[in-house]
Amino acid sequence: MALLRSAGGGRRLVAVGAVVACAALAVPAVVHAVSDPPSHSTASHSSAGSGRQPAREPTSREKSLLFTADQILLRDCMARHGFVYLPVKENPVPDAREFPYVIDDVAWAREHGYGSDIQRALARVRATDPNQLYFRALPSGRRAAALKAANGERMEGVTAKAPDGMVAQRSSGGCQSDADRTLYGNLQEWFQAEFTEDSLTGMRQSDVNGDPRFAEAVKPWAACMRKAGHPYPSPARLRAQLPPPEHPLPRTEEVRLAVAEARCAITSGLARTADELDRQYADKLRRQHRSAVETRLRLQHAALPRARAVTSAAGTDS
Repeated sequence: MALLRSAGGGRRLVAVGAVVACAALAVPAVVHAVSDPPSHSTASHSSAGSGRQPAREPTSREKSLLFTADQILLRDCMARHGFVYLPVKENPVPDAREFPYVIDDVAWAREHGYGSDIQRALARVRATDPNQLYFRALPSGRRAAALKAANGERMEGVTAKAPDGMVAQRSSGGCQSDADRTLYGNLQEWFQAEFTEDSLTGMRQSDVNGDPRFAEAVKPWAACMRKAGHPYPSPARLRAQLPPPEHPLPRTEEVRLAVAEARCAITSGLARTADELDRQYADKLRRQHRSAVETRLRLQHAALPRARAVTSAAGTDS
């Protein structure tokens, strides 16, 4: 889990527009397995049956506000320690998207294929990231001091446990922790809520991929692909056989294959089934982990006035 961010990133099936850790300026949180068995109902009982409606999800604009405020707080904290940090863009490559089950957007596939162009764009963003360039130019002693300023002296002090039994630790000091504490108030609660949210995403996608209804829906998709001249038994198997992003398929071939995948996803019903299962498992996990979800929403909504104050003081539109 990253503690200080830099522009650009990618994960899962296609290029993703998430901002990810700068390898030089961020030391990952320590993540390890624990002996306790996984639980799909961790902390779900506190509000179950209370009849209260959980807070709504923050809007995209509100999430952007929180991101911007976090970047400003990081910048100002690093400056107080004598270092330069330039706020990064929330989505440096706007067309980057994630397709966790199957590409289901024909227009996107026609434009980007499997996202090799987006991967290259993200690689350019990383290569020209001013924070990375600044950090690498520092003398070794100053680099160590910058790491300490960003992430704290030791990767301990705050611990979070995911529903699947994994444990993450991070420093309670450093500029990233200071920024989170300023925005969300309780660093421990926020780290736990954020770590749980990240875990639920992977759990949901694993549940969908393992559902027999998904497997059944893949069969007509495979038949459609076979008829189109692409004999792949599943989107996952297709993806596994793609060359690495640095050596992609010829552009015409990549686009043709991705468009066929998307068209077959729609006409076969796989896209609809995947979407329905994704929503079903999302609702199920939110119910099972209602307390953790509500904590995250509560902290995010409580942080919005603070974020507006931070961005207003910095002269940034909110």
